[in-house]
Amino acid sequence: MAAHRIILDCDPGVDDAVAILLALASPQEITLAGITTVAGNVSATLTEYNARRICTLANRHDIPVFSGCPRPMRDLHGYHTQVHGHDGLGGVPLPEPGFALQRPHAVDFIIETINAEPGEITLCAIGPLTNIALALIKDPGIAPKIKQLVLMGGAAFCPGNVSPAAEFNLYVDPWAAHVVLSAGIPQVMFGLDVTSQAQMSAAWLDALHQRNATGATLAAMMRSYGAADPCLHDPCVIAWLIDPTLFSGVDGHVSVVTEGAAAGQTLAAVKPRHLAGRTPNTRIMTQVDNPRLLALLAARLAGY
Repeated sequence: MAAHRIILDCDPGVDDAVAILLALASPQEITLAGITTVAGNVSATLTEYNARRICTLANRHDIPVFSGCPRPMRDLHGYHTQVHGHDGLGGVPLPEPGFALQRPHAVDFIIETINAEPGEITLCAIGPLTNIALALIKDPGIAPKIKQLVLMGGAAFCPGNVSPAAEFNLYVDPWAAHVVLSAGIPQVMFGLDVTSQAQMSAAWLDALHQRNATGATLAAMMRSYGAADPCLHDPCVIAWLIDPTLFSGVDGHVSVVTEGAAAGQTLAAVKPRHLAGRTPNTRIMTQVDNPRLLALLAARLAGY
């Protein structure tokens, strides 16, 4: 059996797409119970569509995809980015989905799966945390049944990428981040501190492009995305599950600012005088061995 049974909560997004493909290419380490999508990089309509297109590209029609929240908890419209192109996947031609969107709602799938498999499910959150927050609000009893939460989000010791203070995923829905980060779930945070080190290179993309047709498609997507952001943020979450020795970090207590000019900012207390009696609630990743990360991605993605 694979070491990790996961729900991948995402907002595809090019780097989300790479994370999905990496998970699917790693059956010895990861079993994908389902993909839940949320509004983030693009609208909720596009994120579920893109998730199904990526699974179809991988010829994996067996992966259930569930659509989730179309907007943040308090913001009526949300915030999307142009980094991933008009369709979220760089405008690169991809196959139409070969399977239907599943029911129920993503929030209900998360609740039902965790209750059915207590202590077994790792939540991998690589988009805004709206779905997970609402699952915790609807059924608070799932919190102690979650094995762990591994998220891409935040900026503990560096500036944000949307505002001077905030990283995109937490900026989009800071109230959801507050609910999730304060729920008492064992959690590992891949913020900009570490993911900004996970950079693609032109030579790496060229080699991927030359592998096969799927590699060429992936390289085209990543080149489009990489023109604005060369960092492979979201795949870090999956790569850590596969090989945790790629990363290192520190333990700390993480909270999030919910309102004002600093909304979405992560506050990370790691020194004893800053903790002030609080217990660390998060493993904050700070370093990645990028050559080894790129080698892992190349080896796994070559299988397509």
